[in-house]
Amino acid sequence: MYPENFRYTKEHEWVLVEGGIGTIGITDHAQQELGDIVYVDLPKPGTRVEQGRSLGSVESVKAVSDIYSPVSGEVAEINPILADAPEKLNEDPHGAAWLVKIKLSAPGELPDLMSAADYQSYIGAEK
Repeated sequence: MYPENFRYTKEHEWVLVEGGIGTIGITDHAQQELGDIVYVDLPKPGTRVEQGRSLGSVESVKAVSDIYSPVSGEVAEINPILADAPEKLNEDPHGAAWLVKIKLSAPGELPDLMSAADYQSYIGAEK
């Protein structure tokens, strides 16, 4: 259910690092908790983000939730699909509905994040 090659946060974000670029999204658990997503607010490319700080928000019919960056760096790209189809986050949160791509400035932060197994244990304990 949760890809093994991703790293996860306690705030329910994921990051997939490939060649110094981290692709960030929200987990399936997060989208289930949020319900129907109606709007996504993301930073502009070039914006600097810090690990653990808000980089944007997701609005659902229930609430608005901050998205916290799992890594520090500079926003290289945002997912254009989400501007017109935020509901894709409900359909494919670990795939096509990624949020942003970030050029990592501190790759040493990655070991602080959870593995897929650790994250599944964490959400299991949360219930």
